[in-house]
Amino acid sequence: MKKLIMLMAAAALAASMAQADAKTGQKVYLKTLKAKFGMNGTKFAAEHTVAEWEELFADDAKGFIKEYGERFPAAVPVLANPAMKEKLQDIGDFAKEYGSDSGNVPSCG
Repeated sequence: MKKLIMLMAAAALAASMAQADAKTGQKVYLKTLKAKFGMNGTKFAAEHTVAEWEELFADDAKGFIKEYGERFPAAVPVLANPAMKEKLQDIGDFAKEYGSDSGNVPSCG
């Protein structure tokens, strides 16, 4: 019984940590990219499925930078900034958490 409680506590902690990254990514998206992309967080996250977001954010988000840099040239300086590397992973966590097929809806509509 004690092991089960410890396992459940560890799972809850892991889930809350994943949610924290998505929350951070949501905040970063709203602060740095919303104006550049011209869409709120709900519309942004729904642009791709979870699997598509995973692919775009793989390999240091190179696919994301390429696709969204081509679509939104004004965002290229922000997307290519080395200081954004970690923040892009948080944005990726946000996008994957609320992808079009995730069943989740962010509160940043």
